[in-house]
Amino acid sequence: MPAATLDPLNNGPSNPLATRVGSFKITRFAGESVRAYIPVDLPPVPPLVLEHMHVALERANQGVGRLDGVSSLIPDISLFLYGYIRREAVLSSQIEGTQSSLSDLLLFENEEAPGVPMDDVQEVCNYVAAMNHGLQRLQGGFPLSLRLMREIHGILLAQGRGALKTPGEFRTSQNWIGGTRPGNAFFVPPPPEEVPQLLSRLEKFLNEESPKLPVLIRAGLIHVQFETIHPFLDGNGRLGRLLISLQLWQERVLREPLLYLSLYLKKHRDIYYSLLTAVRNEGRWEDWLDFFLEGIHYTANEGVSTAVRLQTLFRDDERRVLAMGKGSDLGMQIFRHIQARPVFSIKTMSKLTGKTFPTTAAAIGKLEKMGLVREITGRERDRIYSYYDFVSILNEDTVVRAA
Repeated sequence: MPAATLDPLNNGPSNPLATRVGSFKITRFAGESVRAYIPVDLPPVPPLVLEHMHVALERANQGVGRLDGVSSLIPDISLFLYGYIRREAVLSSQIEGTQSSLSDLLLFENEEAPGVPMDDVQEVCNYVAAMNHGLQRLQGGFPLSLRLMREIHGILLAQGRGALKTPGEFRTSQNWIGGTRPGNAFFVPPPPEEVPQLLSRLEKFLNEESPKLPVLIRAGLIHVQFETIHPFLDGNGRLGRLLISLQLWQERVLREPLLYLSLYLKKHRDIYYSLLTAVRNEGRWEDWLDFFLEGIHYTANEGVSTAVRLQTLFRDDERRVLAMGKGSDLGMQIFRHIQARPVFSIKTMSKLTGKTFPTTAAAIGKLEKMGLVREITGRERDRIYSYYDFVSILNEDTVVRAA
């Protein structure tokens, strides 16, 4: 194989951002020349122009602050996190093309519906496990590092379609985005021999002891750099979005891991990809950061709205169950369980409450008549129920519609 050569991007003398733009390394792949992109290190040079972003940055910080404040008012934050993390897992996986819904995931996790699409829902389930692993490691004092990225990636691709794409290992071969091969790809990330040093420098920037840039700006820079390096054979998009949430939580921007950008990026997917390209080809980091900060603001406000709606739902439904009269004690037991397990069978709920099947079935029947739960299979036997209003709130914008 001929030696690789560097091919700087031709930005011309009139481009003041030329030093922000990387270079191409010409290599051979499957008998043809490939131009693989190598980004320059962070932070960008010339330095970012942030003056016009002060208002956007303040709005984003205020939104995050409101979200953080709401989290402290939720009586049991674990109930909110249970559903919210799963919602994020579904949305992030849908960006990569999976067809699973939140309902599919809840059914799969509770082993209530063997007919859901296995590969898609397994990928979403992996995402939940990977996210929880990352949060637990950070909570235990482990830094957000290359080692932790590999651990998270190993879980993300442990089962399903990515299981053969070297889970937990940085790539040692060329990958590409779009097209059928590097020669006709939309984007070709750095050659594998460049990945270790690029990641090492990214890790150093990620864990600077005295960072000079605001944390939200740094999060936006790190996301693009990770996606550009594309260090794994598969799962880079999902892990890259997850790293945003983990970084903000590690740096104590939020007391609880409640901010996930996948809904915003899914709604603006074309703009998202075009801005990544503009950073790589033209050094237009400010355009990307404007978009990123708006996404933080939008996502934080959406999180506040969802949290308030769920608090109101739980409070109002608790009052309804308490007003049942006879049977309200068991009704309340079931109500507590369905906040953490919103898709369930009578058999499962019978085990959780310690009551007989007929007694549990009668109590669930009362909750169904109240409209608090709904049977979702239409079957006479092995019926499955959903805490419908709870799932509906979380399901918004996650339903995959046929083209």
